[in-house]
Amino acid sequence: MLVVRPARPADLPALERLAGSATPRLTNLPAHRDRLEERIARSQRAFEAEVEFPGDEHYTFVLEDLERGEAVGTATIRAQAGAREAYYTYRQETLIHASQQLDVRREVQTLSLSHEVSEASLLCAYSLDAHYRGTSAESLLRRARLMFIAQYPERFAEILAMAFPGYLDDEQQSPFWNSVGRHFFVRDFQEINYVAGVRSKSFIAEVMPQFPLYQALLTPQARAAVGREHPEHESAMNEMLAEGFLRSRHVDIFDAGPVIKGERERLESFRHAAWHPVRIRPPHSLPDAEPAMVANQRLDDFRCVVARYALSPTGQLMLSPEHAELLGVEEGRAVLAAPLALAGAEHDPGYDEGEL
Repeated sequence: MLVVRPARPADLPALERLAGSATPRLTNLPAHRDRLEERIARSQRAFEAEVEFPGDEHYTFVLEDLERGEAVGTATIRAQAGAREAYYTYRQETLIHASQQLDVRREVQTLSLSHEVSEASLLCAYSLDAHYRGTSAESLLRRARLMFIAQYPERFAEILAMAFPGYLDDEQQSPFWNSVGRHFFVRDFQEINYVAGVRSKSFIAEVMPQFPLYQALLTPQARAAVGREHPEHESAMNEMLAEGFLRSRHVDIFDAGPVIKGERERLESFRHAAWHPVRIRPPHSLPDAEPAMVANQRLDDFRCVVARYALSPTGQLMLSPEHAELLGVEEGRAVLAAPLALAGAEHDPGYDEGEL
C-alpha cells in the first residue's frame, strides 16, 4: 500500500538515501543532511502557513510504502521558482547574420542567459527507490503534486515548469559544462553540481558569461547535449508531455537539460479531475475499473493514493475501507480523483507557441 504525503522529520534518513541514490545526482536534492533537514522544516512551515499567492514556499512530499514503514520516494514543489533569487536558465534563440554585398545570410543558434522561468511554480527534486521504477508508483509520486496544486491554486502560479537532468557521458561528465561552465570554474561537473545544491545556482549565473553563447563555437558534444534529457529520465519526460507540458526554449545553465512548461488548467490531471463523495464498500464488492489518483482535502495532512475509479450510479466513488482509512476520509466525505492513465500519451506536443 503506497501513499503520497507531506515529508516529516522522521523521513530524514530516507531522504538522505534517496538523494544519494538519485540518477544522476540532482542539484535540487543534495545528499547533505543539514540541507535536507532544513528542507523538511521549510516544507512543514509552508503546509502550515496561510497563503494567498505563491511565494518562497517549498512543499516536499514523500511516497511511503506502509508495508516497509518507510519513505521510498520524494518530490517537491517550489511555489515560485525565483521567489528568493532569480532562477536562471539559458534560452535558445536564433540570430540572423546577413550581408547583401557578400550575398550571405546565416541563421545562428545562440544561448542567452534568462530568468523568465522565475515566476513559474517548479516541480523538482524527484527521486524514487529503484525497486519501484516502472510501476504506478512513478506516476503517483510525480503527479500527486498536480492533485495538490489543483486543490490549492492560490498557492501556485498559472504556469508550471519542470527542469530535467541533462545528458552525461559514460564518465558522468556533462559535455555542456565542460565546454562552457568549466572555463569559468575550475571544477568538474559533479563537484559544482553538489556545491550549487548546498548553496544555490545564483552564484554560478553571476560568473557565467552575460553575453549570448554562439552554439557553433561549442564542441560538437556540447551542441548535441543542448535540450537533451538524461536517458534515465526519458520516460518521465514522455509522461509529462502526455500530461500536457510543452517543450520550451529554456535549458539548464549547468548541463543544458530541457525545461518544460505548462498552463496548469490545460494539463490532463486538472482537466479530468473531479470531486466525488465517498462510499465505502468491501474490496471484493468493488467493480473493476481503471486506476485513478485519489486525494483527500486536508492541507497539512494531504494524502494521495492509487485506487480504482469505481463510481456508483449516483456518482459516488467506491473505496475499500483500507483506502478510506489511508486517506483519512469517512463515508460521504468528498475526494478529488483523476485518471492515472493519460489520454495524450501518443501526442507529440512540440514547442510552446509562446516560445517560438
